[in-house]
Amino acid sequence: MFRSHTCGELRISDLNNTVTLAGWVQTIRKFGSISFVDLRDRYGITQLLFSESLNAALDANPLGREFVLQVKGKVNERSNKNANIPTGDIEIEVSEFTILNKSAVPPFTIQDDTDGGDDIRMKYRFLDLRRNTVKKNMELRYSVNRSARNYLHENNFMDIETPFLIKSTPEGARDFVVPSRMNAGQFYALPQSPQTFKQLLMVSGYDRYYQIVKCFRDEDLRADRQPEFTQIDCEMAFVEQEDILQMFEGLIKRIFKDVKGIDYTETVSRMTWEDAMWQYGNDKPDIRFNLQLCNLKKPTTVFSNKADQANLINGADFKVFDEAETVVAIALPGCCEYSRKQTDELTEWVKRPQIGMKGLVYIKCNTDGTFKSSVDKFYSEDRLKAIAEAAAAQPGDLVLILAGAEERTRKAISDLRMYMADKLGMRKPDDFKLLWVIDFPLFEYDEEGNRWVARHHPFTSPKPDHIEIMINNNPVIEDAANYLAHPYAGIKANAYDMVLNGNEIGGGSIRIFQRELQEKMFAALGMDAAEQQHKFGFLLGAFEYGAPPHGGLAFGFDRLCAIMGGSESIRDFIAFPKNNSGRDVMLDAPSTIDEKQFEELQIKLNLK
Repeated sequence: MFRSHTCGELRISDLNNTVTLAGWVQTIRKFGSISFVDLRDRYGITQLLFSESLNAALDANPLGREFVLQVKGKVNERSNKNANIPTGDIEIEVSEFTILNKSAVPPFTIQDDTDGGDDIRMKYRFLDLRRNTVKKNMELRYSVNRSARNYLHENNFMDIETPFLIKSTPEGARDFVVPSRMNAGQFYALPQSPQTFKQLLMVSGYDRYYQIVKCFRDEDLRADRQPEFTQIDCEMAFVEQEDILQMFEGLIKRIFKDVKGIDYTETVSRMTWEDAMWQYGNDKPDIRFNLQLCNLKKPTTVFSNKADQANLINGADFKVFDEAETVVAIALPGCCEYSRKQTDELTEWVKRPQIGMKGLVYIKCNTDGTFKSSVDKFYSEDRLKAIAEAAAAQPGDLVLILAGAEERTRKAISDLRMYMADKLGMRKPDDFKLLWVIDFPLFEYDEEGNRWVARHHPFTSPKPDHIEIMINNNPVIEDAANYLAHPYAGIKANAYDMVLNGNEIGGGSIRIFQRELQEKMFAALGMDAAEQQHKFGFLLGAFEYGAPPHGGLAFGFDRLCAIMGGSESIRDFIAFPKNNSGRDVMLDAPSTIDEKQFEELQIKLNLK
């Protein structure tokens, strides 16, 4: 046998036992006539002692970093114990050793504080995966996977595989397409999700389905996106929204318990999409800290106790506020002592192209009850006080105000909120806070195409009391300038997102399951009857054979692992990720193919 124990297994209770270990050489330390070697495998590190009697053999067959080594020897107690590793009380006094394979000098050090940059480590990812930090990420990913499977199995879900070669039905992101040799001129697509298949499984009577499945989207990449990614994909029949929320709230709590040892006993908060947008500026708010926004331009139901907000900023002849579509404020606790340099730095921060604002207004709420602002010449101290109170500011706080077009301003102050929370130490990676966001709009308006598009996807059902609005009204927008007056603008989706620490980790909906309503939805998105039949005839036909009410949810598995592991990037939790250009630099993919393959596929390239 190659080994009797792993490199993380032996303890002081194993003293004097003769054992066989195998692994990779981590470090070599020579002290005169003896040598110490740290041997590493997936399970840990064990120190080896090569005594004087083996030194000649070791000199004749010198070891190098990452050599694959097998040793046999006796377990001894270490004289200089290492409390930082589980095997730190013992060492192996080697009696025999065999070099199983030599290694070239690694291009970077295989240790936590490596000297390798991102590019070189991705090129040699098979070496990077040996590092303990990366190994811990892979172990966490496996633990999340195992916990999810156990919970779903216990709740009668069945793991059912669905095809990877499917029909292209582009909606939202671009499909990856695959040419068919046996069907010349025709193409498969890789699934962006198993959406229609899981709905068909509900029609088939498999009332609780799941997969931990690969999905594919041909879209621009960033730290939390990959062209191929993994979902915990789930669907249930004969359910309402509340059934879904309870079931998958339980799943995430179970994962926290199993993987992090966190007993998340509190009920997950719920917030409407509208409240999320006005209170936090986005639909995936981080609620680990408060810092709620205040709309100073017009009263909202969110801040019903501030009915006089409209009078706070109007009539002061300050055109920045008077001409702005939206004016939004945020109060930063304990920041009134910020210097002119610090407020100028914040102004420059919001003026960056990726934020896109023209400037920033501040109000200092001094601890002595006075107020100092960058717009003192327009607003009296009494009005500054009223504005600060509307923003829920306390003595010692700093109020920051942005003004401009509604969508851009709301996004900008949302980004500012997160930026300041980081500066003030409010976002702690070991603190986890879950949130359900519900009651999304069913449609968004596409100004360029003067048409409706689905906010989630075209299989999402309206809220039950909005179905008749959709059935009984024509989706055509007659007055593009006044599209908000159209009945479709107010339809709410029977949809929900789960948010963790300001990241959407899962989303789903109650699905449409009646042909008439599904055809009405497709028509609203601009599909005529022929296009509906071409793209989704299989689903519409299935709805004629007793489709049950159903709904589901898909968790972003990679993102969930990254958040639980305290990382900003999902790449750290994928064994073989792509870079930001969608390339696998280890395999050098994508790459060209042989001319013969083009001939077999009956495809010609037309590169411009």
